[in-house]
Amino acid sequence: MTYEGARSITGPFLGTLGASGAVVGFVSGLGELAGYALRLVSGYLSDRTRRYWLLTFTGYTVNLLAVPLLALAGHWLLASTLIVVERLGKAIRTPARDAMLSHATRQMGHGWGFGLHEAMDQIGAVLGPLIVFAVLSYRNDYRLGFAVLLVPALLALMALTVARLQFPRPQELESKAVPLQTRGFSQTYWLYLGAVGLVAAGYADFPLMAYHFGKTGVVASSHIALFYALAMGVDAIGALVLGRLFDRIGFYTLILATVISAGFAPLAFLGGFFGAVSGAILWGIGMSAQESVMRAAVAQLVPSERRGTGFGVFHTGYGLAWFIGSALMGWLYDRSVLALVTFSVLTQVAAMVAFMALARGHNRHLH
Repeated sequence: MTYEGARSITGPFLGTLGASGAVVGFVSGLGELAGYALRLVSGYLSDRTRRYWLLTFTGYTVNLLAVPLLALAGHWLLASTLIVVERLGKAIRTPARDAMLSHATRQMGHGWGFGLHEAMDQIGAVLGPLIVFAVLSYRNDYRLGFAVLLVPALLALMALTVARLQFPRPQELESKAVPLQTRGFSQTYWLYLGAVGLVAAGYADFPLMAYHFGKTGVVASSHIALFYALAMGVDAIGALVLGRLFDRIGFYTLILATVISAGFAPLAFLGGFFGAVSGAILWGIGMSAQESVMRAAVAQLVPSERRGTGFGVFHTGYGLAWFIGSALMGWLYDRSVLALVTFSVLTQVAAMVAFMALARGHNRHLH
């Protein structure tokens, strides 16, 4: 709720502080790069130390408290720094959290388990932007919108404390199995990471879309948060559907999700109001796949004792691709929106081809 509420308005907020489209795209990409690159280290540490909860607590604290501090930012450079710090907090917690989830969801099915987690996460992702929308409707003040998000941030830390007390050793939820390999990762894993990287490179971050909506006037500035809430609502539903499908048909689920979501860029950046609505919906479907089944696949491609590292490498590769793509799309936006759209669509098509090859040759690894 906290960081998703903030994410719905960081683009236009940076714009009010004098940032250009290129800056918004670069900052969004840099935040994702920093956030994903550090996951390589935090994932390794979680495997070596087994201190899953310590890393998770530390990450959530940094991640959540950086958001209300945006209310104090008076320059786009300071605001950009806090945006990156928020992503760093997420980097610290995510591999350890995903490793714990992989242990907890083995019996129910990784696809459904990660899908359920994403759906629950998106309940907050819908409520956060709605809270921001209510604040902006009452008083058109981005700073107040960031400030009120301190309340859900503190509630989240309290809930995390309760979970820690109930499940102090999450790795014991999954029975030990003999791993197929103990050194390195399989060829399927690396091919899969390359395909996911293509998806990430061509997927515009929402702040750039929000910046476009605000700049062109396609969507009223006070209503942009509602579009993010819509996307997150679609994300929640999509995660459940795609998660169930993944447990049945594996990689073919990723092909389906990529085909459906590939049209978000033409609609969001070239269409009018209804194009923006449709684009937000398709963007939400794509995000549901990236945040649920694409993580679930890692849980099945990597031995249990190396899950932290496996997720760390996965997130780092994904983040690097996201950063390069976001920076490039921000640069393209200031020069040619059509070029941005073309780049996005072509990378999604390339990802579809890669997923098709993986589904044919390696789908047996997911069952």
